[in-house]
Amino acid sequence: HSGPEAVALQRTKPSTHAKMNVIDHVRDMAAAGLHSNVRILSSLLLTMSNNNPELFSPAQKYQMLVYHADAIFHDKEYRNAACKYSMALQQKKVLSKTSKVRTSTGGAASNIQAQVLPSEIEVKYKIAECYTILKLDKDAIAVLDGIPSRQRTPKINMMLANLYRKAGQERSAVTSYKEVLRQCPLALDAIIGLLSLSVKGAEVASMTMDVIQSIPNLDWLSVWVKAYAFIHAGDNQRAINTICSLEKKSLLRDNVDLLVSLADVYFRAGDTKNAILKFEQAQMLDPYLIKGMDVYGYLMAREGHLEDVEVLGGRLFNISDQHAEPWVISGCHSFYSKRYSRALYLGAKAIQLNSNSVQALLLKGAALRNMGRVQEAIIHFREAMRLAPCRLDCYEGLIDCYLASNGIREAMGMANNIYKTLGANAQTLTILATVCLEDPVTQEKAKTLLDKALAQRPDYTKAVVKKAELLSREQKYEEGIALLRNALANQSDCVLHRMLGDFLVAVNDYQEAMDQYSIALSLDPNDQKSLEGMQKMEKEESPTDATVELDGDDMEGSGEDGDLEGSDSEAAQWADQEQWFGMQ
Repeated sequence: HSGPEAVALQRTKPSTHAKMNVIDHVRDMAAAGLHSNVRILSSLLLTMSNNNPELFSPAQKYQMLVYHADAIFHDKEYRNAACKYSMALQQKKVLSKTSKVRTSTGGAASNIQAQVLPSEIEVKYKIAECYTILKLDKDAIAVLDGIPSRQRTPKINMMLANLYRKAGQERSAVTSYKEVLRQCPLALDAIIGLLSLSVKGAEVASMTMDVIQSIPNLDWLSVWVKAYAFIHAGDNQRAINTICSLEKKSLLRDNVDLLVSLADVYFRAGDTKNAILKFEQAQMLDPYLIKGMDVYGYLMAREGHLEDVEVLGGRLFNISDQHAEPWVISGCHSFYSKRYSRALYLGAKAIQLNSNSVQALLLKGAALRNMGRVQEAIIHFREAMRLAPCRLDCYEGLIDCYLASNGIREAMGMANNIYKTLGANAQTLTILATVCLEDPVTQEKAKTLLDKALAQRPDYTKAVVKKAELLSREQKYEEGIALLRNALANQSDCVLHRMLGDFLVAVNDYQEAMDQYSIALSLDPNDQKSLEGMQKMEKEESPTDATVELDGDDMEGSGEDGDLEGSDSEAAQWADQEQWFGMQ
């Protein structure tokens, strides 16, 4: 009876209503999307049924419970809905036991009812959906696990796969994702799921081969699979090349998802300029874009464009405050404005909305670290690392925590581990060098590692900063000036300009030092150290002591600067919210 045809029929023949029983009316209203009406009527009918069990057959009672639960689900009352769906399943058991269904006062014949009964598997899926929304993942897995594998629909397998992956049950997740692909070979998110669980790209591609060959204009799909295989293997350079080759194909030019993926890989490879460029391109193509905007906001904040970050956050809150991204962007704005308590609260809110948000975990971890709560910060960086094993900023955050708590051995172990697993590239070499710089014994090793990194990528800012720090310690100012000038030939970076200013002060070139501090402040008006450098020069036109101590904290980790104590006037104001969000 559902659908527009049924509605048209009823208009032309008022007599059909006479043949419909009350359950049919409930079902038609549910099919027509009149959920609030279904909720009131089904509630009244269920009370009638409880007061007189003879009134409706078990099958009709099962239907009423499901429609009632659906209406409650639609009102976002998920705990209540889960309870009502469970009652429906209990009723279904009763129904299965009474083999011969009585025809009730409702009047419809039993064989018709059997055809229109809501699917029991669909009800179980709905229960699992409620549990997932309520963050009761174990209960959701238990419900779906109870469905025999032969009866699992693709959406059940997809939900199970995501739940298994989140729970760290990787083998079960792989099996479920493969099952989704067997039934729907173009399920691209299932493909990404498999690749993120280290299934080989070739194996995944083979599962879609038949479709690629039988449908025209899908020849790009195997290249697409290859691109995401490189991303999840941490092979950033090949991922960039592969996505660029897809992007150049006229059919896929200006695809927002591809641009966001490309921006993200540039970011992972430490190429901030191109990352920002691609995020901007994606945003212009789709003004409602949310995905990846948290990384974009973080990069902008790190570069010192705090006003733009504020505007971006406001715009995203308008699009949706139910996603983690706007909260993360707002949190990055607070973090780089040195308001760590507020950043902590916003990070926690983002995690509450999406526990898989790596950027939110990194934000909260960095805020905790800068507030001196290093052990709690470590927990957050570890979770981020588990979710994104190929993202170096997760490891850098953790290494910073170890160094902040004098755990040089742990930091060294972690840095060596990254170096071994992800290979010797400019980023891994610099991370290892950063740790070596902390130990007087390994200064020479640090130097060798940084030279190797700079040989691979002469413009890699983090390596330049660390090398300059080392030269400053050794008081090799002329060499440092040459290094920084060389690095600044092709890019403009606040930290590099400021460090060049510090070096120029050391060799008594005050006029140019002043210029460099000015450039640094024009790039990031909030850069405290450039301001201090300028004020120091204004105070003492000719300093007696030419040695200058460079502090490289600002480039460690993901480039956050700020003292570990976190002088925070807002601490009291945000304390209530922190308790509210269950933060220790």
